[in-house]
Amino acid sequence: MSLKISIIVATFNSSKTIRSCLDSIFNQNYSNIEINLIDGKSSDDTLDIVRKYNKKIPIKIISEHDKGIYDALNKGICSSIGDVVGFVHSDDILASSTIFSDIIEKISSKNIDGVYGDLQYVDFDKTDKVIRNWKSCDFNDKLLQKGWMPPHPTFFLKKDVYDKHGGFDLNYSISSDYDFMLRVLNDNSLKFCYLPRVISKMRVGGSSNRSLRNILKKSKEDYIIIKKNNVGNFITLVRKNLLKINQYF
Repeated sequence: MSLKISIIVATFNSSKTIRSCLDSIFNQNYSNIEINLIDGKSSDDTLDIVRKYNKKIPIKIISEHDKGIYDALNKGICSSIGDVVGFVHSDDILASSTIFSDIIEKISSKNIDGVYGDLQYVDFDKTDKVIRNWKSCDFNDKLLQKGWMPPHPTFFLKKDVYDKHGGFDLNYSISSDYDFMLRVLNDNSLKFCYLPRVISKMRVGGSSNRSLRNILKKSKEDYIIIKKNNVGNFITLVRKNLLKINQYF
């Protein structure tokens, strides 16, 4: 029997983008999925749009006030019953129709605990226009001290990994995904596989890079997380930021 994928979609007033997000999920050639949509009590017509899709494929909807994106993702993880868990945020689009089947093939054939790939930041309206290309590489735990990390939206993990390591730490409002990945990637008992292809396209304008204040806050959180997880020092933080430069060329 094929593995079930739980897809978590976090939304808040996402009416402009939720259609393309859900279309990219429903267009997958892999059908053994469940969709957990965690909504932060949207005041626009996001949920009206979702309910129309719900007639095609059942979508588990939780709509209530939350403490931010990581709280929403934690709710999605807790409500997931699949063997594998992945995220497709409301502003994101899966890059092709074979993403899920390719990921499941890797996890099933090589006894892998997690798969990640490449990410493209794209124009909000023209999603074929690439602004930034985040190309990853094969996993090596020594890369963590150099500030390396895989793109979190491309990171698909077995549910067992969340059962073991928990979810996102709400003490970090911007960099909790970095903290979570370091906790997981530092676990030598787990095996990870790089899928050398674009998995997700993310529209520009994320919360972590929306303002200078948020950039500074993210850097502060990143440094605390680096020290907490024993993967380096201030040089690691500098390298982490320098790695982004090549993604624009």
